[in-house]
Amino acid sequence: MVETATVGDLLDGHGVLDVECLDRVYLNGYVPNLQVGGQVVSFMTKHLGLPIPSPAVMEKIGTRFRNSVRSFAEADHIPVVRFAKGDRKIEVMGRYLAAQARTGRSGVAAIGVAQEYQNVFAGTEHHGLGGVKWFSFTKADRRVTCFYFYVWDVDFGAGFIKVCAYFPYPVKVWVNGHEWAKRQAAHAGIGFTALSNGFATCQDPAALQAICDRLGPSDIQGFFDRWMNILPLPLTEHDQCGGYWWELSMRQVEVSRTIVFDAPRHARGFFEALVVDNLDIGRPESVELIFHGPYRPGHGRRVTLGCQPKTKVVTRDTDVTVNAFFKHSRVKQYLKDGRALRIETVINSPTDLGCLRRLVHLEELQAKGRAVNRRLLDTERVGQGCVLARAQPLSGSHSPP
Repeated sequence: MVETATVGDLLDGHGVLDVECLDRVYLNGYVPNLQVGGQVVSFMTKHLGLPIPSPAVMEKIGTRFRNSVRSFAEADHIPVVRFAKGDRKIEVMGRYLAAQARTGRSGVAAIGVAQEYQNVFAGTEHHGLGGVKWFSFTKADRRVTCFYFYVWDVDFGAGFIKVCAYFPYPVKVWVNGHEWAKRQAAHAGIGFTALSNGFATCQDPAALQAICDRLGPSDIQGFFDRWMNILPLPLTEHDQCGGYWWELSMRQVEVSRTIVFDAPRHARGFFEALVVDNLDIGRPESVELIFHGPYRPGHGRRVTLGCQPKTKVVTRDTDVTVNAFFKHSRVKQYLKDGRALRIETVINSPTDLGCLRRLVHLEELQAKGRAVNRRLLDTERVGQGCVLARAQPLSGSHSPP
């Protein structure tokens, strides 16, 4: 008789490391009191003390900022790279980040320059009584210069801060939670080997998980504040003292769980067990499973709340990726470096999970993301139809090498 192994057998009997951690974190930086036209007028008149609010003021600030970036790069011999259309920026900047990492010191590895569409203020000229000229300010999408400051940080590793050169100077910030955790583990003397973006082995898994649990808003805010005190910026110390400074909100957050198997064949076997019951004839590129929302007592049926969730199982050759979509966000599940199961809840809008956007709410968002990852595995465990045929049973008492 042919024995079978379920998803649960593979997870329980052959997982040797299980780590939950923030992965990529992408943030917006915005100046809260420079978001509407009246605030622009107040900034120029009450804060800067100018008699007439004018687009010329914005141009002057932008020119000063561009010149300061040029001087900053020249003084510290920082490479300046102009991105071409279609460039994968992290690949272009990879060699510069690697060079900075080899120094073992925090530093700006390179400055990228790009022309991008940004939502910025535009001034409209009006004429009042007696021909007196005045301006109103409204937001519009304009193609403007953006500076990408790619940095290597002793705590976070590679990251970047992007600053738009036009009013109100929106900012983007990118860091990686796994890279932060690697550096904290190394500082604590915890031995590990790395996956391409994660951990393959660890001498003290409990201590590693405690480190991953510790990463929170204050650490990321500290990264931001540290570099904003170093980089050239369009806003000045005078502006900061006047209450004009950036706050951070969450643009995209990836909450991951990585389960490393004791052998690559068991990692591959997990995905075979996951999809075999859904592929009846042949091996199509994708299978979609449409399902309803949670049961609501008293309604007597399952209903969809807000939108219809959808799952897609994609298979290309021997690679499998499972994507579950909900509103703007998704959960993806795939094979990592041939030996680990990676589950990532990719939250493109915190409101999808009922969270507010400001960085201070990161811990709540991460907790909900981890719960999503756990529920996905729980659902797969109880899917008894997902089996992998084997000539011999997999024993839960098998000792990993």
